[in-house]
Amino acid sequence: MAQTDGQVMTGAQALVESLERMGVDVAFGIPGGAILPAYDPLFDSTIRHILVRHEQGAGHAAEGYAMSSGRVGVCIATSGPGATNLVTPIANAYMDSTPLVAITGQVNSHAIGTDAFQEADIRGITMPITKHSFLIKRVEDIPLAIQEAFHIAATGRPGPVLVDIAKDALVKTAPFVWPEELDLPGYKPTVKPHSRQIRAAAKLISESKRPVLYVGGGVALARASAELAEFVEKTRIPVVTTLMARGQFPDSHDLHMGMPGMHGTVAAVGALQKADLLIALGTRFDDRVTGKLDSFAPHAKIIHADVDPAEIGKNKAVDIPIVGDVRETLIQLNQAVEAHPAPEADAWRRQLGIMKSRYQPRWDEAPDGRLSPQEVIQRIGQLSPSDSIYVSGVGQHQMWCAHFLPHEKPNTWINSGGAGTMGFCVPAAMGAKVANPDTTVWGIDGDGCFQMTNQELVTCALNNIPIKIAIINNNALGMVRQWQSLFYEGRYSNTDLMTESLPNFPKLAEAMGCVGLRATNEVEMEAAIQQALEINDRPVVVEFVVHKDAMVWPMVPAGVSNDEIRVARDMAPDWEEEVL
Repeated sequence: MAQTDGQVMTGAQALVESLERMGVDVAFGIPGGAILPAYDPLFDSTIRHILVRHEQGAGHAAEGYAMSSGRVGVCIATSGPGATNLVTPIANAYMDSTPLVAITGQVNSHAIGTDAFQEADIRGITMPITKHSFLIKRVEDIPLAIQEAFHIAATGRPGPVLVDIAKDALVKTAPFVWPEELDLPGYKPTVKPHSRQIRAAAKLISESKRPVLYVGGGVALARASAELAEFVEKTRIPVVTTLMARGQFPDSHDLHMGMPGMHGTVAAVGALQKADLLIALGTRFDDRVTGKLDSFAPHAKIIHADVDPAEIGKNKAVDIPIVGDVRETLIQLNQAVEAHPAPEADAWRRQLGIMKSRYQPRWDEAPDGRLSPQEVIQRIGQLSPSDSIYVSGVGQHQMWCAHFLPHEKPNTWINSGGAGTMGFCVPAAMGAKVANPDTTVWGIDGDGCFQMTNQELVTCALNNIPIKIAIINNNALGMVRQWQSLFYEGRYSNTDLMTESLPNFPKLAEAMGCVGLRATNEVEMEAAIQQALEINDRPVVVEFVVHKDAMVWPMVPAGVSNDEIRVARDMAPDWEEEVL
């Protein structure tokens, strides 16, 4: 549009101009009555608008775009049901601290509160799951609201911001005024950590004998993997990376113990449980990592660095709190540790190394010549380019992806961690591919998750977004079925999807403009993966038919101590033998 300040514009024109000035290059959305005025100037804009098939798909696509690029994702919906369809991705973005701006239309300002056609109080509905929200009733307020929304979404602890705009504010006119400065007196996130806390942390690290770096998704959000690698090389401290931090430190490194938590590796869980010092970086101490909280890391002092002060001490008492951006914290720690000797932790490293080699995640061969889901996922990672981006759905296949994909590079692993949203995979993979058009993007999904949002494959086919989707088809809601096997005496209530016959996934894929493939054994698996990798002009969907009794191991049952970890059914490591 390239408009100038002071020019009279409609609110819709001001909205699009503001988005362009914020550097937005793509938005995902669906028009409707209340937001329709905004779509007219969008027609002439430099912003690429991708018309999705469902608003939930727009939100998850914006998340995938943001998580893979580090930029703010943008999604657009109309009022009422259009806006409420964004609630799930907004909640997902809030849980995983993903920078997102959701723009929704609202009924005319004089009709707000009257139960007008397609009215919903989306601001009230989403208040607990947004960093901030705006309800705009005046044209003049649009430029400032958009600038503030992007600033809030991307700074401090990132997250979703809602901008709800009344239809009459989009239609009326006013001079366009772009704010030169932002004044948000109630919003001053701390970026620079306090030097005194840094010095205290460096001293405590030097004195420890069994230190562990407990690395969370904040390291990914801060793009701090290089600083983390430097810190590990200086201190030689073992590392565990949570589900949201996979790839921030390479799995192949001898000091990486893997992923901690309910389905974490024995070495990672053991490291946290027996450590005398946890250095927690950008992580929430959530229940899936800690297990029974009062038995988590019982011998450890804790250094907790996070940009959000509300997280520090929320679940676990902390000895040294460090409030600030994780990247800035690591930069200062890397300088501070040079004034102290490295921890004397040779015996600790050796012991964890033994545990790591002895209890590597593994799987049993599938019966009847069927495919093992773990093998499928591992082969996809082995055959794909080293810079490939992997997006997963939620459930067993998500945990297998966390263990068996090659997590060697930062920001190439995208999943729904905090909310655990089924249906995340396909649209998030679409968003990641839009942000990284020259990179191979695999979505690895379950047959249950896939059936929630697979309509976005039509969006991909029509918009030249050639993602690759692997459906791990075990004919069941796998993770729920696993719990029924272990804790409900095999009473499989409503977890059998019977998807071996319906739907026919390859034919469904072809109907949506994709290439559809199926593999039922190892020979077909190898051929299907290779064929999928060779096709780059259309989306590809590969159904891998696997056996339904495969389980995710290791596992810590919900609500018990991490000390109760099992490496298989009725099999546990000997903690006294394995850990100092």
